[in-house]
Amino acid sequence: MRAEDWDGMATVRRAGVAGAGTMGSGIAIVLARAGLETVVREVSPERLAEGRRRIEGFFDGGIRRGKLTPEQKDEALDRVDWVTGLGDLADCEVVVEAIWENLDAKKALFGELNDVCFPETIFVSNTSTLSVTAMAAGSDRPDRVVGMHFCNPAPLMKLVELSRALQTSDETFARATAFGEQLGKVVVSTKDTPGFVVNRFLIPFENDCIRALEAGLGTVEEIDKAVKLGLGYPMGTFELLDVVGLDIHYEVSTSLFRELHERRFAPPPLVMKMIEAGYLGRKSGRGFYRYEGQAVFGA
Repeated sequence: MRAEDWDGMATVRRAGVAGAGTMGSGIAIVLARAGLETVVREVSPERLAEGRRRIEGFFDGGIRRGKLTPEQKDEALDRVDWVTGLGDLADCEVVVEAIWENLDAKKALFGELNDVCFPETIFVSNTSTLSVTAMAAGSDRPDRVVGMHFCNPAPLMKLVELSRALQTSDETFARATAFGEQLGKVVVSTKDTPGFVVNRFLIPFENDCIRALEAGLGTVEEIDKAVKLGLGYPMGTFELLDVVGLDIHYEVSTSLFRELHERRFAPPPLVMKMIEAGYLGRKSGRGFYRYEGQAVFGA
């Protein structure tokens, strides 16, 4: 799309994702399935290839389960551009940042994007722990920065938490809300505070389950059954942790503990032991459960 074609349209036609890790890949799947032209950007060809395998693996899993046809997979992937240059995001109407949870890195990314994207482009952060207000300060367009936390796994979860920075304009917030709904998500507005709503509850609960396992209160399977049948959760805690990734859980949990200084947010020792052993979850073939091959998002 050329700059002169920009008309401030309410419906987003082209969106970018900066970062193709677990969350970035999941968000890219959501965009492509919703019919958007999707640009997936990573910093190296190797990381980009990993993200592409992750995304294609999700669609292959959907075909195996009869959720979509090979033709639908091809149509979705045909809408995706795989790039390593930041300038390739220039003509996106929305850019979602899904890089690692580091405030300085995210501020720097928004500053760089500011130099290449249209003035009207909205910058979205998928952070679940960091201050959106602080991130917005790293851009020369703080009024067009907003937090949009896609619950993990993004292709399967309906909820998106939308958080406005102090600088976010009403127009940007309205456009971001419409963007989330365009993707088929249920959008809830949350305060710009560490963990927002979902992770404020979820991370301590997951850590409690891990501590219960460490204390021998039940096996992985027994605790998951109790969570599903006793609490009515659709997925057991350890099943979910394996989908999210133990490395991601450690990162988010540590960040929230650093921000909130509450013990329940601190990751239990077992988490680091599993990371050191390479037991990251589905993506490594082993986490709390064992998996055949490497897959994410339950594919």
